Amino acid sequence: MPEDGGSWRCGGDRAIRTVHSMTITPVQQSPNTALVERLAAGLNRSFETCEDPDEIFSPDVFLDLYPPFWRFQLQGRDAIQAQMRMLSEGCEVVSRILRVVPTADGFLMEHEETSRGEHTEVARKLWVCVVRDGQIVEATCYCNGGWDDELRARHATEAPMLRP
Repeated sequence: MPEDGGSWRCGGDRAIRTVHSMTITPVQQSPNTALVERLAAGLNRSFETCEDPDEIFSPDVFLDLYPPFWRFQLQGRDAIQAQMRMLSEGCEVVSRILRVVPTADGFLMEHEETSRGEHTEVARKLWVCVVRDGQIVEATCYCNGGWDDELRARHATEAPMLRP
């Protein structure tokens, strides 16, 4: 056992250190259900409109995005809207919420976004949103990337889904 009270797991060369204490960050009161629903609907709608008329994003909102094989970050409502406009240029975007789960400091939202232009792409995204003072102040997005017609057809053949 290490001197600081931790322990070792999985012996040998692959030992993983386990720490018995960790810092716990206190959380503000959870956002109410109506606020979570309003913010999730606004976030989802923002992908179709590239706008934030209801000011769901704080002016200095921080976005951390994980598309496949990449990562990038944006700061500020204007920067996020500019990125949305650039990504959807020349396309009609339709977005639908698959589920929203309130958390202690915000919510999780899973949605599916379909972009129709020269090609059609479908992407599923999971959002982890932190809410403060009635606005989204941080958002982390995990995205499977845009699946074009060919990839969706290949997937349907090689790995048919049991559930939607």
